[in-house]
Amino acid sequence: MRFEATAGRIWKALGRDERRQAAAAFLQDPIPELYATALGAIVRARHMRPQAARAMAPEEQASALAAILDPGEPLAGSLLVGLHLSARRPLLAAFLDALGLPHEDGVMKDDADATALDAARVESAAQDLAKHFPKEQVATYFNVLLLQDPERWAALEKTQDWL
Repeated sequence: MRFEATAGRIWKALGRDERRQAAAAFLQDPIPELYATALGAIVRARHMRPQAARAMAPEEQASALAAILDPGEPLAGSLLVGLHLSARRPLLAAFLDALGLPHEDGVMKDDADATALDAARVESAAQDLAKHFPKEQVATYFNVLLLQDPERWAALEKTQDWL
């Protein structure tokens, strides 16, 4: 599996159900600016008025958003974060535990060391994670980490050869 260079490409590679989960998670607590972007994408895709998009039930908005394959890079990035911070928190927590990084339910604490991580330690933690979670989910998570902070997570590049 090759890692994608953009959040938009990762978004397109997800299955419809994963995109729906991500959209639902994003819509639970959206960033206001990106919520407006999401509504705009729904309006354009469904050829509807903005008021009608705002009036849609959250499940309908999530379904409509999941059907959009090119939501734009900032929105795609936030949708992917939503996916990982909702249904995939156990995966995040397991990886950070394996690395010995401080976190709260899979979200790194602000005081976590921000330097690049030892490649051997990352590789070991990644291999352990791949034994306990679906490889596609692990690969997506690693790809998102690389996009967010390529210097810190550079060691994850090597994992794409065996994932």
